[in-house]
Amino acid sequence: MSQTPTDTPDIESLRQHPTVSIEDAGKLLGISRSYAYAMARSGHLPTIALGVRRRRVPTAALLRLLQVAD
Repeated sequence: MSQTPTDTPDIESLRQHPTVSIEDAGKLLGISRSYAYAMARSGHLPTIALGVRRRRVPTAALLRLLQVAD
């Protein structure tokens, strides 16, 4: 299955990366982009800081939220 930038990532491709964007995490969680960013700001979606402005969601934390075994 080929993946275009607008496709929702699947669990198997998620496991190949240590982090994902907040937007992709939102797609996997089935929530809007703006709600995913609101969850990240409130701390309900775990993120790590990469520099001053960039934030990413650790894959392991996202898998736990999705209740998928690592």
